[in-house]
Amino acid sequence: MKSTVHMHVFPWMCYVIAFVFITSGMIKLVISDFKITFTQLGMPFPEVTLFLIAIIEVACGILVAGRIYLKIAITPLILIILGALYVTKLPILLHKGLLLFLFEARLDIVMFILLLIIWSKNKPVDNLN
Repeated sequence: MKSTVHMHVFPWMCYVIAFVFITSGMIKLVISDFKITFTQLGMPFPEVTLFLIAIIEVACGILVAGRIYLKIAITPLILIILGALYVTKLPILLHKGLLLFLFEARLDIVMFILLLIIWSKNKPVDNLN
């Protein structure tokens, strides 16, 4: 029973992760406000960094949606999540407290946990259908 549930939930976890990263990457590419945000965060070469992160999010999101090369696709997404937590959420924890940090970081934390679950439960696509 347990493996049957896993077989039905695993693709949906991949779709949810893919949805978040693909939409996030696409928005970074089309909304110019992100360039200002990356500049204010003190990112090196903010426009190039923004472009690379956006392309990685979209490309890896597509791979996750297709459930192909999962370990290769998940690795940069985990690094992006950790970077986002460090650069944008850690200052909230340090200056505004734990409760506001947890609120602001809730999506990052959930995505991080889902990425780790998929990383640990990665199986070939043939075994999931």
